[in-house]
Amino acid sequence: MTALFWNLVLAGVWALATGELNPTGLSKGFVLGYLALWLCRPLLPESGYFRKPFQLVRFALFFLWELLLANLRVAYDVVTPKLYMRPSILAIPLDARTDEEITLLAGLITLTPGTLSMEVSADRRTLFVHAMFVEDAEEFRRELKNGFERRLLEVLR
Repeated sequence: MTALFWNLVLAGVWALATGELNPTGLSKGFVLGYLALWLCRPLLPESGYFRKPFQLVRFALFFLWELLLANLRVAYDVVTPKLYMRPSILAIPLDARTDEEITLLAGLITLTPGTLSMEVSADRRTLFVHAMFVEDAEEFRRELKNGFERRLLEVLR
């Protein structure tokens, strides 16, 4: 059995024991179950379950930061008389392999102002991205691979 399954069982037991069969009671039970399982880690088989929440929070903070920077950059380009954009279409080689990984990556890139995921190659090894601000194509590829893709794959795998 996985740690997630046991965490859900503990959340259900907590909700039943306290008589709070609602989202609040289940949430409390889930948090308490997580803490109980975390304390019992040495007794459980090795699992990445306890690292995932921290990776997810780190990824969310990273994405929000990138979203803020992209919004500011686009807004600055809109309100200034001189245009700073250097649009380009780039082929980004993918380490993501499953449909879910590729779809999430493409969606996150598209959500960021100034970038748009256009297409995935037939062999699913390349993602074509339109970007508004590309000074150096290799640097842009490196930022996407080491930023979005690497961090997303850490959370998903």
